Amino acid sequence: MYLSTEQFALPRPYPVIPHYVVETLLEKGSGELNEDVLLRTDNLFGVFDGATSLDKRRFAGGLTGGLLAAQIAALTFQEEHAGLAHLATRANRRIRDTLLTENVSMTERHRLWSTSLAVIRLNADRFEYCQTGDALILLIDNDGGFRIVTPEIDIDRETLHLWKKLPATQAATIHDVLSDQIHRVRLQMNVSYGVLNGEPEAVNFLRHGYHELAGVSDILLFTDGLFLPRENPFACDDWHCLVDLYRVGGLQAVRNHVRRLQQEDPTCRKYPRFKQHDDIAAVAIRLHGRPQPTIAFS
Repeated sequence: MYLSTEQFALPRPYPVIPHYVVETLLEKGSGELNEDVLLRTDNLFGVFDGATSLDKRRFAGGLTGGLLAAQIAALTFQEEHAGLAHLATRANRRIRDTLLTENVSMTERHRLWSTSLAVIRLNADRFEYCQTGDALILLIDNDGGFRIVTPEIDIDRETLHLWKKLPATQAATIHDVLSDQIHRVRLQMNVSYGVLNGEPEAVNFLRHGYHELAGVSDILLFTDGLFLPRENPFACDDWHCLVDLYRVGGLQAVRNHVRRLQQEDPTCRKYPRFKQHDDIAAVAIRLHGRPQPTIAFS
């Protein structure tokens, strides 16, 4: 599993698809730990966005539940070879087993850890995908168009709208002011939106399938830390801008734009959000690209 903070890397050539170049990005946000995990092994790529339970409990080694959930899911995909939907189901069971081992009650749903994920396995003329939560798979076409492979969800739209409307005070945070609302949204896990959190219902929200590579130039997988900040939580995400930034400077250009806007809004009010910087995990696969020297940033 690829867990370094190198932001660009190239794979060794694989016999399955002889010509592609991979760029990766893994970066901690404002929190103490990075709860995003990046997977890259052979022709398998994935991003996982862990979410800690609302009780904020820590576990062995000081790890959060969100990081544990993301790691468990990534390791399951790395260690076993099977269809991606099967691996997601297996990862969900392993998360449940770990929750029970740690004496976390499955009936106290706000205490459950969870992870979103977006994973693909490349083959000669198509890729298999599996996704749940708000991690996304975006395809860029040779003709300049683009599309999101699976339906977008925005579980925090109403919460961030409420935060935007509230008068700003120096000491208050969104978690202080809107704790009840955040709790209500969290209880919608595997009711109105999907995540892997050990509940059997999680499998009902898995998006799985195959997509042809014909006409595709780039495949992007990324967690919500790479979403462009929005002043209006009810506005649509500006994927055109994200794709334009990527075309100019890759994932790093998107990251720089996102971080600049967030840096200019330290109180999280102009662009309503839960913390100044979110964790980022992203993979960009440029098909039919020519191999170039590895560029690494510390």
